[in-house]
Amino acid sequence: MPEYFIPILIAVGVITAIGLACAVILVVASKFFAVKVDEKYAALRDCLPGVNCGACGYAGCDSYAAALAENSSIATNLCIPGGAIVAAQLAEIMGVDVTTTSKKTASVHCNGTCDNTDIKANYQGIHTCRAAMLTYGGNGLCNYGCLGYGDCAEVCPVDAISLVNGVAVVDIDTCIGCGICTKTCPKGIISMIDTDKRVSIKCSNKEKGAVSRKECKVACIGCKKCEATCPTDAISVVDNLAVIDYDKCIYCGKCAHVCPMNTIHSEK
Repeated sequence: MPEYFIPILIAVGVITAIGLACAVILVVASKFFAVKVDEKYAALRDCLPGVNCGACGYAGCDSYAAALAENSSIATNLCIPGGAIVAAQLAEIMGVDVTTTSKKTASVHCNGTCDNTDIKANYQGIHTCRAAMLTYGGNGLCNYGCLGYGDCAEVCPVDAISLVNGVAVVDIDTCIGCGICTKTCPKGIISMIDTDKRVSIKCSNKEKGAVSRKECKVACIGCKKCEATCPTDAISVVDNLAVIDYDKCIYCGKCAHVCPMNTIHSEK
């Protein structure tokens, strides 16, 4: 064997020995320092959808599962995207009674499309709702309406929101009810309502009727016809704007039929 091969073989042998020694050390360390996984936590986490939306009040699915595993008094129905199915699965693992909750989806309280309203100035800044909000409330003629730059659509984890003719529109079949959009909208005109019982006010304008009518063709004018028609006193006009009390609402849709501005939408 040529002499110049000997240093090469020695080097290869040393590296191989070091690699084997490191492997042995890692195996031993993994045994001694292994963190025992809570089987209940793992089972709970597998039930959760992994959206990490924070709608449950925790930082994400991992945090919610960990909290449930440590405290059996925490409600098992806090996962809004998971709905009744996940609530039942979590309750079974926890050995508690099932407490279901109605599925909710986002509703945008504005119908100020390009056809229904106008702009008061040409906005040349950063194209986000939050940035536009800093410019005297936005460039729309209605200071209460959707800004139309899609901050809500940007944060939606399932792409359930899109901009249609200048206004955010929610696809209720895609929406998982996480509520992230409600926290993102700088105007605060998005709320969560029951998916199966959708009657909503498509306006947020609190100006008096004559003013709101000039700002948007379909704005609430505070005429109180809806209030007078409602059989359960579930709708009232507050600060010149119709407001629905969903605890009283029976979703009959009568308010939508009498609204002269087509401001109330019944999606039954």
